[in-house]
Amino acid sequence: MFVLHERLDADSAHVIDWPLCRVLLMNDATFPWLILVPMRDGLRDFHDVAPADKPALIEEIDRASNALQSLHDPDSINVAALGNIVPQLHIHVIARFTADPAWPGPIWGEGSMEPYEKAQLSDTVDALKRAFARVDLVRP
Repeated sequence: MFVLHERLDADSAHVIDWPLCRVLLMNDATFPWLILVPMRDGLRDFHDVAPADKPALIEEIDRASNALQSLHDPDSINVAALGNIVPQLHIHVIARFTADPAWPGPIWGEGSMEPYEKAQLSDTVDALKRAFARVDLVRP
């Protein structure tokens, strides 16, 4: 049975469950930042993903990236799976801008988290759901 790591649960808001991944919004308004967590037990690193699940994982990363691109028109989309603090495999998909406070470096260790206001968090989750639906409509 899939159980989300308590640190991921505490630091994010649930957006949607896709066939493979739970999609979370990092509760940091500084960066448009999604976290994809494959809903499989015992995964720590990317190479732990079963070969049969890897195409779905790549497709879901693309889906998240395309939604962030459509919503924010960033200069770059960063995708990373670090796992140094949280031992459950999770993939960060982050919209980056040349004007963001960490550019051009990584976001980790740069400043402090700025949580969304409650209404802003709800509005952002709703906007993401709409963006995912639009992305689904235009995929071949």
